[in-house]
Amino acid sequence: MGKLSKIEDRPTPPEVYNWRVYMNAIIATFAATMIGYDSAFIGTSITLASFKTEFSLTTKSTAELDIISANIVSMYQAGSFFGAIFGYPIGYFLGRKWGLFISAAIFVIGAILQTVANSSIGLGTIYAGRVIAGMAIGVASNLAPIYVAEIAPPAIRGRLIGLYELMWQVGGVVGFWINYGVSLHIPAGHKQWLIAFAVQLIPGGLLLIGSLFLRESPRWLVSRDRNDDAVESLSYIRHLSPAHPYIVEEIASIDATIQHERSLAGAGFLGPARAVFVSKALVLRLLLGSSMFVWQNATGINAINYYSPTIFKSIGVTGQNSGLLTTGVYGIIKLVGALIWLLYLVDQFGRRAVLIGGSAGGAVCMYYIAAYIAVAKPAEHPTTSLTAGGKALAIAFFYLWTVFYSPTWNGTPWVYTAEIFPQHVRVFSQACMAASNWLYAFLIARFTPQMFTAMGYGVYLFFASLMIVSIPFVFFYVPETKQVPLERMDDIFAPGLPSRRAHRTVMRSVEQEQHAYKGKGGKGQGLKAKSSSEASVTEKEEIEYTEVV
Repeated sequence: MGKLSKIEDRPTPPEVYNWRVYMNAIIATFAATMIGYDSAFIGTSITLASFKTEFSLTTKSTAELDIISANIVSMYQAGSFFGAIFGYPIGYFLGRKWGLFISAAIFVIGAILQTVANSSIGLGTIYAGRVIAGMAIGVASNLAPIYVAEIAPPAIRGRLIGLYELMWQVGGVVGFWINYGVSLHIPAGHKQWLIAFAVQLIPGGLLLIGSLFLRESPRWLVSRDRNDDAVESLSYIRHLSPAHPYIVEEIASIDATIQHERSLAGAGFLGPARAVFVSKALVLRLLLGSSMFVWQNATGINAINYYSPTIFKSIGVTGQNSGLLTTGVYGIIKLVGALIWLLYLVDQFGRRAVLIGGSAGGAVCMYYIAAYIAVAKPAEHPTTSLTAGGKALAIAFFYLWTVFYSPTWNGTPWVYTAEIFPQHVRVFSQACMAASNWLYAFLIARFTPQMFTAMGYGVYLFFASLMIVSIPFVFFYVPETKQVPLERMDDIFAPGLPSRRAHRTVMRSVEQEQHAYKGKGGKGQGLKAKSSSEASVTEKEEIEYTEVV
């Protein structure tokens, strides 16, 4: 109940929690479904016999097939990297609504290019479509969560942001299962592999049409000095009249916040970027944030996301349907793990503990799989079903790895990188973090097939060892941020304060300040302290809008 209850930052009219705010948020989360699906379906699509036959891949050597598979998959991440960068100016100049519309339109174009591909045209249109769709994904992955956070009433902001993460994972589950379905019910041929590519048009089309009905973010409108339009938009979303005290107060608060941000970062498009790069402390945080996605990819997650049939083949599971089925189960476990993280782990155990635990448990699983492959050589004795012995246990350890990864490294880097930056540079820093994620995902996606061909079980040893290395990195360089008020984040990163002791030191100071407020016995002081605490909870909910693959 704690996650579903509303903690209001001020007395709120019941009209605020109306269908309009939910509908606007749901439309924006079509972007999350689009992202989740597109990240998941491609790995199984390129393993379908019908796809390989269509594009004459059955006659290619292993090296040639590795390069083609890597190109098809990694073009998407390359486009997403540049899209994440372009998302910042698009969101700044055109707004959240039209930015989402543009990203959906570009995505639909990319999806259509992939869908019209055939043997006579060749793979060129698929390559082009993947790059174009990836650029749209990069833009949407920036703007959609920001939009949801900006329109949501504080008391249900966490709920709506959770919906964004949930829809991302739902899209992923559909993407992991769709080719299993078509392989069972659609005869091999052009139509069989085409269906999964065409389904991209559903979430993309829903976002394209739905974005026309979105109300622009009031916060963005105020930032462009369009206060009258902001009042109109906010009063519609909140279902209150423009003259209602709640609307007047919220607009005044938004305006004051934006003026404060301008005083810190300077006005204009480049203000936040200048504020980051003139500060050594923020540059170091930018590097720390980027490194979180290095370690996230070092778990092997994107190798598994995009090449799961290859993973299961290395364990000895062959047969098209068997590989697709085991991949679908992986998608469901990943969804459940993400929900556990979202609803419980990240706020109960903090950031450092879940990251260290995820790395330790995941490394053990990877080491076991590597040892099994090295000793049993299952790829030399392939089967279409799991035996009661080694292969079944290896698959179990793979799923156990998923259990360790999903509630830990899957979403925590996104939350952490959103927390550690000040509000006045957060939109710019999040663009940098998204670009970092897609860059490292591109590197993994581009070289995974060649790694499996050249290294065999060594790939598992590689990722397991990187997870072990990440443990001391997190312990010594990643300070805990759980329950730390955002206005005290600079204290967490104070020079000379060891990361492993920073949280305890800062929280002790926060508790002392709270006791001091209570000790003064003044009613006003007590109310002030309470208001500050509630505000920190509200602001913390606001930044927990990004998520992971």
